[in-house]
Formats: sequence, C-alpha cells, structure tokens
Amino acid sequence: MTISKIMAEYIFTSQRLGFRTWTLDDLDLLTQINNDDDVMEFFPFKPSREETASFIVRMQKMYAKKGFCYFAIDLLDTKECIGFVGLSEQTYLEELGTFTDIGWRLKKSSWNHGYATEGAKACLKFGFETIGLNTIYSVASKINLKSESVMKKIEMQQVKTFAHPKLLDDSRLKDCILYKKYKTN
Repeated sequence: MTISKIMAEYIFTSQRLGFRTWTLDDLDLLTQINNDDDVMEFFPFKPSREETASFIVRMQKMYAKKGFCYFAIDLLDTKECIGFVGLSEQTYLEELGTFTDIGWRLKKSSWNHGYATEGAKACLKFGFETIGLNTIYSVASKINLKSESVMKKIEMQQVKTFAHPKLLDDSRLKDCILYKKYKTN
C-alpha cells in the first residue's frame, strides 16, 4: 500500500498508527475492550454494548462538529483496530469550564508496545497544529500509574490532584490527577 492511499484512509497517521473516525463496524471490538477487566481496572464500570454504541455515535458527532474525538486507531501494517487515542471535550471540572482532554484505551494485547505514547504524541500535535487548541489536559485516577506514565512521557505537567466530581462515591477511584500541556511555538 502506498503512503498516499494510507493517508486517504486516515485523518492522520503516526509511524505505526492510523487515526480515524468510528463506524458501527467497530462495535464488537470496542465492546470486547470495554469488557476486559484489566483494561477497565481504573474505570467505575464496564460499558454495556448499548453504552458502547452510544459512545461511538457521540464520537462521530463530536468529530463532525469539532474535528476531533477519541479516534479509533489501527495498526498501519495490519489495519487491525486496537482501541482509541484522541481528544474529547469535557465539562466536569467547574474551574476549567469546557476543556479538551486527551485519553486512550487499548486492548490488552496491544499494551507495552508504546502505542499509547505514540498515539498521544500524534494527537497532541494534531490538536495543537491542526485544530488550533492552546491547552490539552489529561485526567486519571491517582492509582492509574500506567496512564500517568504516558502523561509524563508526552511531557505533560501535573497541575493538581482533586476529587473527581463524577466519582465521589467511589473511594478507590475518586482521587485523581490533572495534567496539562500548552501549545508551544
């Protein structure tokens, strides 16, 4: 496959990953990812198939409106979808108002290959250079050291720890960290 054909299939690419919008053909895979106990260890619940379908539709609408979302990512060499890395608008931190979050969720067999870090770096570049964002944030439970490691690898800076307003009833997950990165010239 030529580079021009690959670029036509994806919104953007990194060295090994292609970033694209979601289709309902991704529902089975994302449902499997969302039902993996290890993948969802630091989330308060595992989304049902219906909730996963709603997520896909929400991401499609966000991309149509904003030009970004939590993108489905494929391995360029095999075209295998391995989860998502991308950007999403959030509103749950009152002091920030509406803010852009970078996040990732990969199937377990894709862990420890550097895909989350590679994908996050590509999404930061896309967010700053293509979309024109000035600041991108990332949030994780304090106990999610794997996600915090990615935040550090992509050179985000810790802002604060806080009690997540949507997780106040979850003593294990409610204490969270907030990281941010500014656009540089």
